[in-house]
This record gives sequence, C-alpha cells and structure tokens, in this order.
Amino acid sequence: MFKPKAIYYEKDIINYELGKELMKKYEEVPKIEIENHNNIEEMRKKSNKEFMEMKKNLIIGVRKTHKFVENHKTSDYLVPYTSSGCTAACMYCYLVCNYNKCSYLRLFVNREQMLEKIIKTANEADRELTFEIGSNSDLILENSITRNLVWTIENFKECKKGKLTFPTKFDMVDDILELDHKGKIIVRMSVNPDYIINRVEFGISRLDERIEAINKLGEVGYKVGILIAPVIMVENWKELYLELIKKLESKISNKVKKEASFEIIFMTYSFVHTKINEEAFPNSIKLYNKEIMKGGGRGKYRYKEEYRKEGEIFLKEQMKKYFPNNNIEYIV
Repeated sequence: MFKPKAIYYEKDIINYELGKELMKKYEEVPKIEIENHNNIEEMRKKSNKEFMEMKKNLIIGVRKTHKFVENHKTSDYLVPYTSSGCTAACMYCYLVCNYNKCSYLRLFVNREQMLEKIIKTANEADRELTFEIGSNSDLILENSITRNLVWTIENFKECKKGKLTFPTKFDMVDDILELDHKGKIIVRMSVNPDYIINRVEFGISRLDERIEAINKLGEVGYKVGILIAPVIMVENWKELYLELIKKLESKISNKVKKEASFEIIFMTYSFVHTKINEEAFPNSIKLYNKEIMKGGGRGKYRYKEEYRKEGEIFLKEQMKKYFPNNNIEYIV
C-alpha cells in the first residue's frame, strides 16, 4: 500500500468528509499547506532526476474544474473526477507531457459535488450516456487509498440512466467484486507485452495479474473492455504483440470473451518525456526513434503514417484471427 513521504494539502479540504478522513489516516505523515494543488512552486523547480522522489508525495485538494468534454470513443463525456496522476511511472504517460514533472497523485475531496453533476446530467439526458471518470488517473489505484471507487459505485447504482467507465493498469479489484453495480460500470484493462511492462511501466501490475483481474470482474457481471495500449514499436514489436494477443486468447475466460471489446492505441511521445526519462531512468530503453517517428506539434512525436498503418494492418489481422467475434472500438 502506498504510504506518502509527505502530504501537500489545501486548507479547505478539512471542510469535506473525505478530507478529514485522509488527514486522520495520514496523521503521522509530514504535511505542507499549499495555496493551489495546480501550482506547487517547490515541485516545479525540482530537477528531472528527482521525478520518482516527487511521486512519493501525495497532494490533496479541492477540484475546481468540472467541465465535461465531449468524447466519441468509448464514452460520451470525459469527466474530471476524484484524482489526477498516479504513484506509478509509465515512461510514456501523457500526464507527464501535460504537467511536466507534476504527474504525482492528486486527490480531490469534493466527490459529492462531482458525482452529483454526473447523475444530474445522466438523468436529464434524452438518451443513455456513458461518462469516462478515469481519463487522467487510475481509479483502481486511487481506491486502494480512498475507497472512492467503492463509494462511487454504491452511490451511482440508483441513477436512473447512464454508465460510468474507466481504464486501469492495476489488479486490486477485490474491493469492488461484491458490490451491486447493476451493470452500470465498465472497467477497461490496459495491457502490454511483458517485455514492455517490465522495462517501461514501472510500479504497475504484471500482465498475468491484470488478466486475472479481468476474469474476476467479468465473473461478477462487470462489462469489461481491453486496451492494447500504448503500442510501442520497439525492434521486435510484431513478435511481442502477437505473443500478447495469443496470451490474452488463452487466458481470458470464455465469459469475458463473449462480451469484451478492444481499443488499440499507438504511443504518442514528447520532448518532455525524453528529457525526464534520460535523467530519471538513465538505464532504461529509449522510446524515441527518429527513424520511424515524426513531430506532431507542441513538442510531441508520433509514428510516421506508413509505420502506423503497417501496425494497424498487422494488429487487425491478428485480432481477427484470435478474437474473431470481438469488436475493436477504434485504433488510433
């Protein structure tokens, strides 16, 4: 279980039940009061090589932004929710690109306000809406600290309409297995080959553990999705991802296979990632490959179109072979 080295907190958190709970839970941990969880000057001044030390801290605040963003993939809206960032360190994480070094875990204590807006929007809509509540965090990880996911499922189940969805790379799903979710929750597990997990996704559950979690969730009626993400085109990537697909086919339960949908996402990288990874993880593999990547604007890199297209064709062929009855929601 994550135990923070220090807690940075906004003083208003004590006006919320969860804020009081977290301050009591971590009463022995050193605390630093801050003005704004979005701008901790001390953190922004730290060097890239201190990246992992920064992630040992926990930031607790009140979320001020509640704007829903339209989405046209696996949900209708991306919704700001109870956390941002993560304690783990995936070398490609888009939050690192967006917030530079500040991709540490931030918890937001005004959960009642956030869920109330989701329920109101769902009930007033003229059709069934799906809300993505984990686009910039991992709610399975967060739940191990706050139990916010348990709280969310229990309080959303009576909503007249609507569904909630979130992705995860963690296997700690036991807390939600016995909940009466009423089919309103879609859990999407992100997977990668063992080679990639071991060398690029630091502090995350292993592939076999994630597959076991998928099967547990499916057994108790959760709708399950599987993200092959991000696809990283290392030297022998075709062999690695074929091995991954075969492993999924052999180990995913028949119950999950009947209903699971897939998402496939190719890696987007950035100049920011490169500089941080060079200093924080000097002995790790290099993810930027100038031969097959190109600039995508704002310091970001993407795979050149011919390589990405080759990857899409290959993965579609293998998915059709090993998962002929499962839908691929999108490939990007």
